[in-house]
Amino acid sequence: MQKRREEKLRQVASRIAAETPDATTHVITLDVTDPGSVDALATRVAGLGGVDLLVNNAGGARGLDSVLDADIGDWRWMYEANVIGTLQVTRALFSELKKTAAPQVINIVSVAGRWGYRGGAGYNAAKFGETALTDVMRIEFADEGVRVCQIDPGRVATDFSLNRFKGDAGRAGAVYADVLNLQAGDIAETVRWVADRPAHMDVDTVMIRPVDQNLRI
Repeated sequence: MQKRREEKLRQVASRIAAETPDATTHVITLDVTDPGSVDALATRVAGLGGVDLLVNNAGGARGLDSVLDADIGDWRWMYEANVIGTLQVTRALFSELKKTAAPQVINIVSVAGRWGYRGGAGYNAAKFGETALTDVMRIEFADEGVRVCQIDPGRVATDFSLNRFKGDAGRAGAVYADVLNLQAGDIAETVRWVADRPAHMDVDTVMIRPVDQNLRI
């Protein structure tokens, strides 16, 4: 799987360093579907003294094919990225999470993990799977004192659609044209709010969408 975010991560790290001089940042890239890459991450993180917060945000969609026209390769990629990736990283860092006083896992899932839509079957199946995984994490991790939250964003204007349509900027841009869109900062602020809740409080699920995105409820 392509590591798409290294340069953006370095930009964020530089901004944090400039705004918070006493902060220490580390940029580590990995492939969440590759056990060896995940193990290398765990080894690096082990020297940092524990993990207070794990945000599983890797994933994505490929294509918008109907069920009958489904590309099996795209389906496999989506399941590996969204479900297996979340599983592998969480499992690899769990011992580090348990070293801290109020450990928390936040999985960025999607409204696509709640409702299906035309052309979305592969992504829906992956996100429904990640929702099920998160539900069971919440049950099992409670015994270990680890809180688990699921954040389900709606339409967010990011590179999501550009990656979904494999670089087709026109097709991707049409997704966000003439509608209201969330921005990445909206989701980041939601993560910050959830992470800042007191240790006795577990925020189960947060759904956040633009006001004009109508969902089947």
